[in-house]
Parts: sequence; C-alpha cells; structure tokens
Amino acid sequence: MDGNVADIRGLLALCDQYDALLLLDDAHGFGVLNEGRGGLTERARASDRVIYLATLGKAAGVSGAAVAAHESVIDWLIQKARPYIYTTASPPLLAACLLESLRQIEAGEARRARLFSHISQLREGLGDLKLGALMPSDTPIQPLVIGANAEAVRLSQALLERGLLVPAIRTPTVPADTARLRITLSAAHSADDVSQLVEALHAIT
Repeated sequence: MDGNVADIRGLLALCDQYDALLLLDDAHGFGVLNEGRGGLTERARASDRVIYLATLGKAAGVSGAAVAAHESVIDWLIQKARPYIYTTASPPLLAACLLESLRQIEAGEARRARLFSHISQLREGLGDLKLGALMPSDTPIQPLVIGANAEAVRLSQALLERGLLVPAIRTPTVPADTARLRITLSAAHSADDVSQLVEALHAIT
C-alpha cells in the first residue's frame, strides 16, 4: 500500500536465529525490482528459508501466482494445499503467455529504466506540493498523503474529471487521518503523462 520494501536481509537474519521460514509475497516487486529475474529476493542472498510467492497478474500480465521454495516445501504444498489440489490446472494458453512474459521481463531493463525515470520525475515535480506529502518510496507506488477521507476523495474525483485515475485510499484500509492518493506509475506511461499528473495536482491544490 505504501510502496515500501521490506528489510529482507534483516528478516532472514531473524529466520536464521529462530530457525524459521520467511514467506515473501512479492506482488509488486516481481518483474520490476530486479535485474532481469525474480524480484525482492535479489536484495538478499538465495536462502532455503525463503518461500517466494510471485503474483502473475501484475508485471507478468496474466493471472494466478507461482511459489518457489525448497523442494521439501513444494512437496508439502503439492500434497497438502487444498486450493492447489482442488483447482483446475492453468490452460496451456495461459502457460504459453506466461513464458513469453518471463522472456519480456528478463529482457526488460529498458522498460524498468523508463519506469524509474518516471518515479524520479514525479517526485521532483511534487517536491513543493502544498496539498500533501509523498511518502518515502523508491517503487512505482507513490502514496500522496492527504489526511481526511473526504478531501482525498474530492481530489481523486477532481483528477478523474481531468482524465487521470488516481484512487483515494481511506480508513480503515489505512490509519485514521492518513487518507491518501495512491499514485501508481507504469513503464507504459510517458514522460508527458507524468507531467500531466504533476500539473494537475498543482492546479487542484
């Protein structure tokens, strides 16, 4: 929700200390926060303690999810995970699309560079914004904290009237008095798109 990144190295150190496993639900990192393969796990050394869950409906552009873990964990899931046992297998077409998505992710450094350029452009453009403050985030999710629920909704609607879809996230999804506009950038956006959003946010202050 906040575009922040977990301290994976620190969490793995705790797992080593207490003989625990670490479940990483890398919904937004997979295909984005990486060097061509995987996601957040590239911020830490590969570990048998990691159970890595990659959502396939975001950067991969298909649906479903994938789990990567030690062989013993995968064997246990195959035998015991009821959602897996009683779910129809993915159709071949989906599998073929996913294979192509993985090839695109591996070769997608230019798209990732464009995406992170958009992030820098947005943060620079909103540095002196009066209506709210961007939370610290180096990811494509850039939350702009407004405060009151009603004000966040008003601003979201004002942006929508300008052709910009920026949802308002309110209590109880986030703590009271921290309602926010959840800006989500994409490599499919252009620099002009980002400029349009920055100009609109300044205009509706």
